[in-house]
Amino acid sequence: MHIDSYSFGSMTVDGEAYSSDLIVFPEKVVANWRRSEGHSLAPGDLREVFSYAPEVLVVGMGASACMRIPQETRRLIADKKIELKDMDTASAWPVFNELAKKGVKVAGAFHLTC
Repeated sequence: MHIDSYSFGSMTVDGEAYSSDLIVFPEKVVANWRRSEGHSLAPGDLREVFSYAPEVLVVGMGASACMRIPQETRRLIADKKIELKDMDTASAWPVFNELAKKGVKVAGAFHLTC
């Protein structure tokens, strides 16, 4: 998968436009990704990511980086030996693409608004 573009509320992956939050893996997109606590990333929100066991998780925290990652979630990510790269979504999607291009086992979780 290659992320083609991002603008507030929209992300295009391999030519397909998405208008809700999503998780991107090298082989698939999980559309309509919802978090149990809105603008907070809980461990349960990352079940599919943990099953995939990436080397790196890129989190796009929204246009203004409003989404938060609580310490509990950060600890679990670290315990699973996953490197976390969290930033605003406009900065995050190129990082995902670069890592994927290099052959890194990467997953991206992207909040498209706020």
